[in-house]
Amino acid sequence: MAEILLSLTIIGVVAAITLPSLTGNINERTWNTQRKALYARFSQAIALMPSLNGYGTLSATEDTAAETFVTEGLAKVLKINNICDSEHLADCGIPSTITPLDGGASGGQMTLANMKTLTAFNSIMGSVSGHTVTGGGTSSVPYNYSQMDTKAAAFETVNGESILVYYNPNCRPYTGSGTGYDVLIADQPHMCANFVYDLNGNKGPNTVGKDIGFISALYPSDPVVVAPVPALRSAGAASQRDAGKLCKAQDSESRVPNIEEVSAILYNKPLVGIQPSTIWSSTLVSDSKGSLQAWSMSFHSARRCPYDVNREGIQVWCVKR
Repeated sequence: MAEILLSLTIIGVVAAITLPSLTGNINERTWNTQRKALYARFSQAIALMPSLNGYGTLSATEDTAAETFVTEGLAKVLKINNICDSEHLADCGIPSTITPLDGGASGGQMTLANMKTLTAFNSIMGSVSGHTVTGGGTSSVPYNYSQMDTKAAAFETVNGESILVYYNPNCRPYTGSGTGYDVLIADQPHMCANFVYDLNGNKGPNTVGKDIGFISALYPSDPVVVAPVPALRSAGAASQRDAGKLCKAQDSESRVPNIEEVSAILYNKPLVGIQPSTIWSSTLVSDSKGSLQAWSMSFHSARRCPYDVNREGIQVWCVKR
């Protein structure tokens, strides 16, 4: 009897140690599968829309932009069960609090109060103050951009996901590569729609990187849809040529994000948390002299800027493959 009790005790201790890890691994695989399936559905749906801008009314007295984008745009190409306005987001399963990727180290949890409008969610989407960079003489280019704030909307899919929608009806196409240190492109105009998804509605853990994530659609025609899952922290500083090595050293399953994925991380700064000031992308461009450059993103000024791929000291923020 004593031997049986001892054996059961040992089994119980081992189970108590291993069960949480096994459960966590199962949840992780389930979320990854759901995330990829949701991204595939959104990519296919948005590709069927003729354009992503121009939906609804947006004025100083009326804002129907996000709701109309869902009802008149997405609902025609995506199966949707329930649609909620900015005052009733919880009715579509949007959780009352969301824990950012960094666990709240940069400012605590997101709440419904700061999810109701585009700029309440992320103040950098409202405007960037005028700034001038001068290089190679007296040439200078200001980058300043502002847009009217828009109310959020939400909907539930037939698969049970809850989706929070931020919409910019005045989003602009990408008109050229742009090279040289004087070419500064504010990134906010490129965002047409930003979606924050909860894979299991109000059920926990309501944490970014687990059941919570984001999908961004850029450019009104020929849209690019991305759903990056950022690493928890920077992989370090390096030249763009060495950025991939830092990602592999941090995690063999990670890579350097392209410029649209970096943009999506910018749009969702509050959900990600602490970030370096400027990070590399994997998107390359040649300047007028044929030198190879890569796009970087400033998270302070919300601008894209090309730098020589050999330039050292810029941070590398990796994403999962």
